[in-house]
Amino acid sequence: MQDFADMRSMGSYIDHFIATAVTEKITALTAETYLEDLAKRGSREKYEAVLAKVPDVEPESYDRLPLN
Repeated sequence: MQDFADMRSMGSYIDHFIATAVTEKITALTAETYLEDLAKRGSREKYEAVLAKVPDVEPESYDRLPLN
């Protein structure tokens, strides 16, 4: 009887593993499609126009990258 319980437990684990793997794959494919669609709507000119609005100043001390 213990073997049957162990097999049911293992089956439940495998079902959960497969469901999680499928969910992750669908999420990745959905994200990829979303990002591709978003990229198609963008333009280099708009990107450069927004970037030109950023002031050319040194970052605050708390926002600097460490040197090491």
